[in-house]
Amino acid sequence: MRIGIIGTENSHVDHIVDHLNVQDLGGNARVVALSGGASERNELLRAKGSVERVVDQPADLLGLVDAVIITDRHGGLHRAHALPFLEQGLPVYVDKPLACTVEDAEAIIAAARDHDAPLTSYSAVRWVPDADAVAAVAAALGAPQVVVASGPADPDSPYGGIFFYGIHPVDTALRLAPGPLGEVRVERAGATVTASALAGDIRVVVNLVLPTDSAQVPFHAMVVAREGIAQRTLTLGEHYVVPGLETFLEMARTGKPPLAYEDLLRPVRFLEEVAGALRG
Repeated sequence: MRIGIIGTENSHVDHIVDHLNVQDLGGNARVVALSGGASERNELLRAKGSVERVVDQPADLLGLVDAVIITDRHGGLHRAHALPFLEQGLPVYVDKPLACTVEDAEAIIAAARDHDAPLTSYSAVRWVPDADAVAAVAAALGAPQVVVASGPADPDSPYGGIFFYGIHPVDTALRLAPGPLGEVRVERAGATVTASALAGDIRVVVNLVLPTDSAQVPFHAMVVAREGIAQRTLTLGEHYVVPGLETFLEMARTGKPPLAYEDLLRPVRFLEEVAGALRG
C-alpha cells in the first residue's frame, strides 16, 4: 500500500514514517511520497524513511499513492487538501481536526459519500491505552451520567486556535458520550475555558487549560456512571500515534471507516461553538 503524506510539519509524521518505513511494522504499507517540496524538514524525513519522492503540491500525489494521510497543523487546510483524493475514491485519514468549521467538515464528508471513498479523522489521544481503559471500566458501571475530559489548549494558537489542541479532549469525551449533541455552553475563568453540552442524555464537560512556556496540564478523562466512577490520566507513550495509524490502515485495507461520519462531525460542531463563544 503506497501512502502519501500532506502536511509534514506535524510531529506525527515522524511517528508514521518510523513505524511504516524504519521499523517496517505496517504490513505492506509504506510512505512513498511527501508533499511540500524540497524543504529541510522533508529532506530529513525522506532520508530517515528512505521515502521515494517529494512532490511540490498535494495534488501531485495523485497517481503515485493508494491512500493519503493529511497532517497539516492547521485544520483550515484540510478541505482543500482532502477533496482531490476523495474525488478519486482513495482512502483518506485526516489527522485531527477534520476541519475548523462545520461547513468544511460537511464538504469533506459529502465528497467521501459521493465518491465512495473511505474517510476517517480523530485525535490520536482517542486511541491510547488509557482511553481504552477508561471506556472499558465505564462500560461495567451502568449508564454514564457525566463525562469530563481535560487537556491543554490555546485559543490563540496560529494553527486554528482552540481547534489545534482542543480536539484531543473533545474527541476523547465524545467517544465516551455517544448521542446527538446539544447546545454548547462556554465559560472562561483565568487560564481555563470550560465547555459543556448534552450528548444524548449525558452531560459532557471539557476543560481546556492554557499551557505555560514550561508545562501543560495532562490529558485526563472521567466518566461518572450510575454505579461508580472511571477515571484516568491519559498518558501519551512513545508510540501514541500508532494505534490511530493502525486504525487507518485497517480502513484502507477493508474500505470500512472505523467511525460513523456523524461522529466525525460532532467534535467539529462542539469546537466551532466554543470558538464562536470565545470570539464573542
